[in-house]
Amino acid sequence: MFTKKVVVKNETGLHARPASQFVQIASKYKSDITLKVNDKIVNPKSIISLLSVGITYNSEVTVSAEGEDAKQAVDALVKFIENLKE
Repeated sequence: MFTKKVVVKNETGLHARPASQFVQIASKYKSDITLKVNDKIVNPKSIISLLSVGITYNSEVTVSAEGEDAKQAVDALVKFIENLKE
């Protein structure tokens, strides 16, 4: 299991367009990936799940993955959130 925390610094949060890009990145990995936001755990490979938690400005997101490419998956998703622009 590999886990990292990141805070969303994009003022508009993870709305539809970036959420779609996030799902595309997550779906490239074989590992089981989870996202924890506000005590809710969702599957980041599902756009519906991702949008349902309402990831907004200053949300703390915990990205976890388990599997053969877990570290790469977590690193890529955290980097995406850190570099998120409107």
